[in-house]
Amino acid sequence: MVKPKSEFTMRFAYYYSMKNEPDVIRAVAPRHASYWRERKLAEYLGGPFADRSGGLITFAAESLEDAERVVADDPFVTETLLNGSVLKEWTPQ
Repeated sequence: MVKPKSEFTMRFAYYYSMKNEPDVIRAVAPRHASYWRERKLAEYLGGPFADRSGGLITFAAESLEDAERVVADDPFVTETLLNGSVLKEWTPQ
C-alpha cells in the first residue's frame, strides 16, 4: 500500500549502470519501466541517462529495507543486466 507523502520520512536515490548487452536491455527495458511505474511510489522520478549507459531513480520509502526490496525486484536486477548500482538515502535541499 502506498502511504500519503507526509508519512514517508526517507527519500532514496538509486543509480545504476548497464552491462554492454544492448539487445537484451532493449527487450527488458519495457518491463523495467512498467515495474517502476506500477509501484506508484511516493515522490517517484526516474529515467535513463541520455547515452543509455544506466539511469537514476528517486523515490520515498518507509525504510532502507523497503527501498532495497523494491530495487531487488527490478527486472534489470533480476535479469542481471547491471554492471553496478548504488542505493543511498538522499536528503534534497
